[in-house]
Amino acid sequence: MKQVRRISVLGSTGSVGRHCLDVVRQSMGRLSVKGLAAGRNVDLLLQQIRTFRPECVAVMTPALADHLRSAPDLPAIRILSGKDGYKAVASMPEVDMVVSAMVGAAGLIPTLAALEAGKDVALANKETLVTAGALVTRLATEKGARIIPVDSEHSAIFQCLAGQRREDVRRLVLTASGGPFRDWPLETLRGVTAEQALRHPNWSMGPKISVDSATLMNKGLEVIEARWLFGVDVDFISVLIHAQSIVHSMVEYLDGSVVAQMGIPDMRIPMAYALTWPERMELSLPPLDLVQAGPLTFESPQMHKFPCLGLAYRAARIGGTATTALNAANEVAVEAFLEGRIEFTAIAEVVRGVVNGFPASEPEGLDDVLKADALARLRADSEIYTLESRALRVE
Repeated sequence: MKQVRRISVLGSTGSVGRHCLDVVRQSMGRLSVKGLAAGRNVDLLLQQIRTFRPECVAVMTPALADHLRSAPDLPAIRILSGKDGYKAVASMPEVDMVVSAMVGAAGLIPTLAALEAGKDVALANKETLVTAGALVTRLATEKGARIIPVDSEHSAIFQCLAGQRREDVRRLVLTASGGPFRDWPLETLRGVTAEQALRHPNWSMGPKISVDSATLMNKGLEVIEARWLFGVDVDFISVLIHAQSIVHSMVEYLDGSVVAQMGIPDMRIPMAYALTWPERMELSLPPLDLVQAGPLTFESPQMHKFPCLGLAYRAARIGGTATTALNAANEVAVEAFLEGRIEFTAIAEVVRGVVNGFPASEPEGLDDVLKADALARLRADSEIYTLESRALRVE
C-alpha cells in the first residue's frame, strides 16, 4: 500500500486551493489533509472542515475564528487566526507537504514558516519567489526542503528537466495564452472593464490572477519565479503566446532538441503531480485529444500592447528588491482597477512609476523585503492618487 502524504493547504478556499482539495478527493486515500488556512470565506471553509476533517485551521481575523467556533456540529479542531495562525498551519509537525496557494505577497510569511520547519512546499503562490526569491531558495537549501512547482508552466518545465543535465539547457520557454485581449487593438484596451478582464478564455482562476493574465504580468512574474526555481538567468527564459494552452511550456537543449509538456488546461494535473511526485496519480479528467484540439500556434508577445511583461524583465535584471517592488505595485494597481478607480492600461503606468527609480538593494533578511514591499505600496498609492486627480481635472 502506498504511503499516505499528509498536507496542509494555505489558501484552501481560493481557486487553486479548491482544485487541490478536489485532487485529494480523487487520491484514493493517498493524500490526507491535516491543516487548512483561508481568508474570509468561512462558509466554504466550514464545508471543507466537515469533508476533510483537518486537525487545525486558520482564518484572517479573531472575529472570523470566533464565528467559526460557533458553527454547529463542528469537529474538534484547533482554530487559529492571523499571521501566527497561518504560520502554525504551515509548520504542523504532522505535515509532510504544505500547499502554498494564498494569493499575493500574503503567502510569503507562512511559506517561509513551512520551509523553516523543513516541510516540502507545493508552490502555487508565485509571488513568494518574486518577492523574496533569494531568501526562500536559500532557506529551502539550508533546511533540506524541496519546492515543487504547481503553476502549469513551471510544472511543465520541472517535468521537461527530469533526468537531464542542467548544463545542457539552452533556454526555458514559458507559454502564455495571451489572455482575453490578445487580438484587441491597442487603442481599445483603455476601455477594458473588470468583467471583461476576468473572462479568461482557457483557465478558471481567481480575480487577481485573471487580471494579471490579461496584462501579461502573470507571465512576467512566472519568468522571475522560473529564474529562482531552476537557477536560470532571465535572459535565457523566453515567452511565447500559445492561445490553445495545450503546450504548457518547453525546454530547449544545446543540441537543438526541444522537450515540451502537453495536456488539457486543468490545474488539477500539475497540482496532482506536485502532491504525489515523484509518482503520478490517475485523475478523472478527459484525455488530451490532439485531433480535436486542432492546430497549435505560437507567436511572440506584443510588448507594446502589454508592457507589464517588459517591466517584469526589467525588474528581474535589476534584481534584489526591484522584483519585490514590482509585485507590490502590481497588487495595489490590480486592486484599484477591480475597484474601478483606474483604467486597465493604468496598471502598467502605476507599476512603471514605482519600479522606475526604486531604491533596489539585495535584502539581507525578511525585514528588508517587508520594508521594500511597504514602500512600493505607498508609492503605488501615490501613483494612483495622481491618476485619479488627473481624471477629475479632465472631467
